[in-house]
Amino acid sequence: MTTTDITNVVLVHGAFADGSGWRGVYDDLTARGFRVTVVQNPLTSFADDVAATRRVLDRQDGPTILVGHSWGGTVITEAGTHDKVAGLVYVAALIPDSGETSGQQYEGFAPTPEFVIDIDDAGFGFLNLEKFAIGFAADMSEADAAFLRDSQVPVNMAVFGEPVTTAAWREKPSWAVIATEDNAFDPAMLRHMAERSGSPITTVPGSHAVYATQAAAVADVIAAAASSAR
Repeated sequence: MTTTDITNVVLVHGAFADGSGWRGVYDDLTARGFRVTVVQNPLTSFADDVAATRRVLDRQDGPTILVGHSWGGTVITEAGTHDKVAGLVYVAALIPDSGETSGQQYEGFAPTPEFVIDIDDAGFGFLNLEKFAIGFAADMSEADAAFLRDSQVPVNMAVFGEPVTTAAWREKPSWAVIATEDNAFDPAMLRHMAERSGSPITTVPGSHAVYATQAAAVADVIAAAASSAR
């Protein structure tokens, strides 16, 4: 890391999870000298998650790399217009354009039958307990996947129908990490979104939980983004 590299990183989790899944990336980057902050999205509305992310960005002391996993990709696409954001990293993440919803990204791509969402009467979704490991974290140990399953955070399913106002990647550089064994998203969909946004793609062996299971590889991409976006 040189004196001109960006040193601030903000990590944004996706649906059905909280920020603790970023621990490996956090440890790796802080050991390299980065100042890392983890957002805790409430997952109650698109506006709430964007506001939570912007509150963290307000606290940064300079240019920042903003990173999102899964649904967190939609959040950083909107929140990334913040003036402290110098670059965006999408990790197995949605990358909608201005005026598009997250749900629209699935149109025309293969279904993911192992990724099963149970929706309660209030409209909040939980990942199916029996399908959680194979759908979300197939490369985790049985014990780690069970903990993630039993600590999952429900998401207001209405968020997937809310459009992005302004896509930050239209104005700022972006990078993408795609997992080869992602059972939550069709990899062709991920590649399509990444190519449309002009994001250089790093392909990593792993499940949808690649942000946790392949932390070193994800941290490498974030560090490279910090160096390139300075």
